[in-house]
Amino acid sequence: MNHDLRILVVEPDPDRVLGIITALTDAGWSDVKALAQISALDRTVQEFKPDIVLIDLTNPDRDTLEHISFATETSKRAVALFVDQTDESLTQAALNAGVSAYVVDGLKMERIKSVLETAIARFKVMRQMQSELDAAKQALEDRKTIDRAKGILMRQRNMSEDEAYTLLRKTAMGQNRKVIDVAHALVTAADLLS
Repeated sequence: MNHDLRILVVEPDPDRVLGIITALTDAGWSDVKALAQISALDRTVQEFKPDIVLIDLTNPDRDTLEHISFATETSKRAVALFVDQTDESLTQAALNAGVSAYVVDGLKMERIKSVLETAIARFKVMRQMQSELDAAKQALEDRKTIDRAKGILMRQRNMSEDEAYTLLRKTAMGQNRKVIDVAHALVTAADLLS
């Protein structure tokens, strides 16, 4: 487990903050900052740039969850949310907001290490899945662009699909560029000329 993480704790009760920081320090995390007001979350995240945000709330609401999602940029950092009570819609809203760990029944000091480790692991898995999804979407878009460029060449030069692709590849190699870059240029030029 990486103990060099920067952790931001959002908790209004000073006694609880002390307990949380002690539990984190005992677990090996020392770069911890506490924040009493959730309204200052956005500014504090921008200044402190935490790797994980630990938020202890009694009763979350949808507005608070939206604020958390926006302020913490959950695609960039893990968020562990501890609540005393919830319902199915708030649980779903928290997960949709990108919260990595949503723990009902409040923050228990003896569980803090395992919950944070789980939140970090889940965040890494979700980030990897999102990265793979983004790569697949980009590959599909690139394939569409290349197919469109081949279609343009096939119509303009009266050639087969294989010949069109070979020409794209040969041009890319000759210009020390990627096939997709040549395809983009061809599609853009065809759009300008049509």
